[in-house]
Amino acid sequence: MKIGDREVGANARPYLIAEMSGNHNQSLERALEIVDAAAAAGADAVKLQTYTADTMTLNLRAPGFVIEDQNSLWAGRQLWELYDEAHTPWEWHKPIIDRATSHGMHCFSSPFDETAVDFLDDLGVPAFKIASFEMTDLPLIRKVARTGKPMIISTGMGSVAEIDEAVRTAKEAGNDQIILLKCTSTYPATPENTNISTIPNMREAFGVDVGLSDHTMGCGVAVAAVALGGVLVEKHFTLRRADGGVDSTFSLEPHEFAALREETERAWQSLGQVTYGGTKAEEKSRAFRRSLYISKDMVAGETLTSETLRIIRPGFGLPPKFYDQMLGKRVKRALTAGTPVDWDIIA
Repeated sequence: MKIGDREVGANARPYLIAEMSGNHNQSLERALEIVDAAAAAGADAVKLQTYTADTMTLNLRAPGFVIEDQNSLWAGRQLWELYDEAHTPWEWHKPIIDRATSHGMHCFSSPFDETAVDFLDDLGVPAFKIASFEMTDLPLIRKVARTGKPMIISTGMGSVAEIDEAVRTAKEAGNDQIILLKCTSTYPATPENTNISTIPNMREAFGVDVGLSDHTMGCGVAVAAVALGGVLVEKHFTLRRADGGVDSTFSLEPHEFAALREETERAWQSLGQVTYGGTKAEEKSRAFRRSLYISKDMVAGETLTSETLRIIRPGFGLPPKFYDQMLGKRVKRALTAGTPVDWDIIA
């Protein structure tokens, strides 16, 4: 699959998305700084979220409209107020996209309703991202699929049946350009609760490439996901966590994202293929294997013993497996210490 001109899949280095989310802290200038920093850190794309508080929820403080989980980063917050604080003003989208394009970087977004899909499509975004909480919004998936553009679908909380339904809905709408993301919808997520062993299973079950939407701290989980075949990694991104913001706690800073780029690429490069017997690059190292050598000067007719025959490096003599077979044999000519043992020395 391609996003713009960039191949995304097993044969390309991992595609890295810097998720801006609400880390702009309601400053366009800061949003543009985030784009610049993401490009410098090696991101392939910056991702936005396209909604308003009114397209997300109702402005109520009734039960269900206030976050009651005391362990949540946003405990006690009214949903409408939280979304109003975190949203990216729609008039900012074009300047943000233009800034990303100036760096040769992609910029796309997660739409949260059909009006956002139309808005983003008119801006010419190269792809769409479906957030985990919208994965069951099949009318939204159908609308996005009909744009014909690549779809990245997060699967946090999704059952096999729900994920299958989302994939089938997109395909039935004529779009098979799909990447699924393993995701744990907690903020932040813990490594123990991330279960990235699901990645190869998900790829096999749904017949599409799979990546990771990662809310854990650091980049270790993301690197492991690539080692399991993940082709794309999305991480929240900020300039400085100390600046605060609705998502700053679990966001990477620029130097951390640069490390993510370096280490995920190394992990991808290391995958290779099933190989036994050594690689071409290892050929010269064969000289440093252990092998059989004469360890003391010997005269013709003398018997090989543990004093005159040793298993040592380098590896130009017979393999060590012939050691016992050689003991007790007589040599047919004089030999000096350091002579590699071969069959033609035996009388």
